[in-house]
Amino acid sequence: MKAVLVSSDTELLKLCREILNEHEDLDCQLFNVTNGSRSQEADLYIWDGAPQHELSRGTEHRPSKHLFLLERNEVAAFRENLGPAEAAILLKPVTRATLSAFLGFAALPSLRNHISTERSLRTDRDEMLQCLIQSNLQLQQYEQDRTNFLTRAVHDFRAPLTAAGGYCGLLLGGALGPLSDEQKEVLQRMRHSIRRLSRMASAMFELGVGRHVKKVPDLRPGDIRQTVEQSLYEIAPSAEAKNLSVSVDLAPHSGAVRLEAGQMEQVLVNLLDNACKFTPKAGSIDVRGYPAFWERRSGRHGGGPAVDRRHGDSRYPNSYRVDILDSGPPIPHEHIAKLFEEYTSCAGGEDRSGGGLGLAICKMIVQAHEGRIWLENTEYGPRFSFVLPIHFAPSDHHLEEELELLTEEIN
Repeated sequence: MKAVLVSSDTELLKLCREILNEHEDLDCQLFNVTNGSRSQEADLYIWDGAPQHELSRGTEHRPSKHLFLLERNEVAAFRENLGPAEAAILLKPVTRATLSAFLGFAALPSLRNHISTERSLRTDRDEMLQCLIQSNLQLQQYEQDRTNFLTRAVHDFRAPLTAAGGYCGLLLGGALGPLSDEQKEVLQRMRHSIRRLSRMASAMFELGVGRHVKKVPDLRPGDIRQTVEQSLYEIAPSAEAKNLSVSVDLAPHSGAVRLEAGQMEQVLVNLLDNACKFTPKAGSIDVRGYPAFWERRSGRHGGGPAVDRRHGDSRYPNSYRVDILDSGPPIPHEHIAKLFEEYTSCAGGEDRSGGGLGLAICKMIVQAHEGRIWLENTEYGPRFSFVLPIHFAPSDHHLEEELELLTEEIN
């Protein structure tokens, strides 16, 4: 099967490749063109936006052959210009699940070319597909309306939470009179709960807005140790309530780790809060940070045998890795791949199969920092890990060889 993506969006190209690679029974080649040229004949065309020119009158307009990714306000004009031809439309920003479902169905005709099928059956199939496409488009519109409503509601929800947290701080500071130790303890717990609600609200807001607005983090050289220390301070009440032992070991590194401190603090708080939640009483949480080798092209990290061969004898790691290991129950292997997805469900109780919003926001932030986050079950318990790239100054002449390798790897 041959597919052509007409788009200049590198993230969309990456997503399409990942989805097509997931269909192991499909031998598909994906080509990318940045203009509306129809010079390449293909079994499937994916159009990022409406074509800038009229599609050829002789073109076969099967719904399973052309997929158009459109903004909601473009749909009416596009349908009018398309005329009687049928088209499959997905609303932008397109979700991974929706795009994967369509591409999987679109591949069916190419897989069945060797089977002789009656024309009437093909016609019935196309009619059923068109009905499903129309229903899917309506569902996408409802989903966008729901997301927009939740985003506005969560935005308004954060303001009173911030005010309540401020009032707790005012009382704890003694500005309105002295407090007993018991009153202070209650206020501190209230403020901790308010901060937790605020983080959840921020996560929901970021996930809702993130699909509509590509926010580029303000990356600056930062101190991982300081970020970890602040995160540990935030989750200290949760750890103390369950008598958890928390150990920290952060190794120094050469080069600079560029990050947005507030966002990375949110990642660490979410991961540590998750560890506190599922670690049994009197359990342990270990936080480790150290330089590591990371092959970005394949997503391989410095743990285990899958290490970039070119860096086997290198003295200068190209990333900084943080591990958070807890003594809680393991996560079923079949759920690990979906743990960081936004809509992963959780059975509740001690079941860690569902990641929830916290892990989804972690993945979004780490990827925006050009890093990677993942989970592994170990003999001691689940271990969440993420890596961030290390950047070297061009003036470091003794690292020229390493810079060449890193540049080659990034490209």
